[in-house]
Amino acid sequence: MRIAVTSQNFRTVTGHAGKTRRFLVYEAEADSPPREVQRLDLPKELSFHEFHGDGAHPIDGVAAVLTASCGAGFARRLAGRGIRVAVTTLEDPLAAVQAYADGNLPPIDPAQMAGHDHQHDHGHHH
Repeated sequence: MRIAVTSQNFRTVTGHAGKTRRFLVYEAEADSPPREVQRLDLPKELSFHEFHGDGAHPIDGVAAVLTASCGAGFARRLAGRGIRVAVTTLEDPLAAVQAYADGNLPPIDPAQMAGHDHQHDHGHHH
């Protein structure tokens, strides 16, 4: 399974997943250590904070996104794309992917998360 990790520095698991533009993508298979297969360095308009289209997105096709922090809206939007989100305190991306693959890092339930409150306008209304 493919697992993406939010990593603004391509070295550690970073937070603010909605604004993240850099992802490390790993392939995790049973009985073998995960391996990095891709690095995504997206333009600002493809961060989930900015991307509001229904079309294809470069993150599509991964089973999960691991991050240090995210808002409920990010988790809901990815769930709508068939992607699970897990929050981790692990800083090492490989360790986080291994923990997720081993079932030791449960995905979050967006319905259980608090709302995402901040002081700026997204420029759209629901």
